[in-house]
Amino acid sequence: MRIVQVLSRPSALQTVLLVAIPLIITLGLLVDQYAGPWGQPAVSLLAWVAYFVLLKSETPGLRLALVLCLVIATVGEVFLSLVWGLYAYRLHNIPLFVPPGHVLLFWFGLRTVGHIAPRVLDVAAAMSGLAMLFLALTARDLLSVPLWLMFAACWYFGPARRFYTWMFVLALAMEIYATIIGNWAWVHTVPIVGVPTTNPPLAAGAFYCMLDVIVLFVCTTIAGKRAGVVTAR
Repeated sequence: MRIVQVLSRPSALQTVLLVAIPLIITLGLLVDQYAGPWGQPAVSLLAWVAYFVLLKSETPGLRLALVLCLVIATVGEVFLSLVWGLYAYRLHNIPLFVPPGHVLLFWFGLRTVGHIAPRVLDVAAAMSGLAMLFLALTARDLLSVPLWLMFAACWYFGPARRFYTWMFVLALAMEIYATIIGNWAWVHTVPIVGVPTTNPPLAAGAFYCMLDVIVLFVCTTIAGKRAGVVTAR
């Protein structure tokens, strides 16, 4: 496995953010669910403050990736939730903390993937494939079949396979946590297609991987090899 990393060493502020982001996500989802009417606005404000602090702290090349991630994630949320109806948020809206939350998770994944052993990520990818097959053969989650194949395509053809696997794992962990709490819920039967799925689908992380592929591809196309864009294979 060859790793080409152009990310600068994290500053003191970014180190604080690396610690804060898991707390913002986990505690923020709890506040959104249980803190009453003010919970969601408070979490949204915190997420946007963290996003702009992060944006200001990064290099121009990575700022481009963070802005692209925000825009593409917002479009994806509108389509998947409001148009297709794959999942619904607790208040049947798109909470304002969700788009910057995607960016925070994206950046956290970029900054931490280098600390995860490649063998661990390879095992995680293989285990997810076996779990997908089991759920498909038992007709519990057929949506994850094309989603996992999409993840596999990202992993095989994309320039950052370790990063995609790490994001797949992080996204699945967050999806399980949030659906248990009740921040959002996936439908049991996929609209239009009519196949069954679980809450969340095992391969829900494939949507995040596709987001990452698009962001890195567009960013590389626009910025070339400008400092701040990472490629990890």
